[in-house]
Amino acid sequence: MKLSVEHKFSLTVYLWGIITGIISGVAAAKFQYGWLIGLALYLVIDKFVLAVVKELPPDVPEERAVLRKAFWGWALFWLYFTMLSYSLMIGFTPQCYSNQSLLYQMVTSGNATVLCNVTPVG
Repeated sequence: MKLSVEHKFSLTVYLWGIITGIISGVAAAKFQYGWLIGLALYLVIDKFVLAVVKELPPDVPEERAVLRKAFWGWALFWLYFTMLSYSLMIGFTPQCYSNQSLLYQMVTSGNATVLCNVTPVG
């Protein structure tokens, strides 16, 4: 199966979003402004895309337009994988603060295992 240039371009942008998101999340778990590293890596997306995809799609007329065209695809993957890797690095566990919350009801019914600091009423 051969991919078109547009699909290769999109997949490469998404891949760069995943890579920079993981870097951002791990760096943010280590120091306060670590997420800025991944954000700065967005500026080299044009180099990464051109290294993987040798030709640009017809709707991207020049190399400088890659940054503008790839922003939203990259941003969504970057944000998702930054939050995911950050949560995994810090060992996040949700806390129940109300016995009327959906999370508390899921935990007490046996559908989830989460640490809860709430004592049941009644």
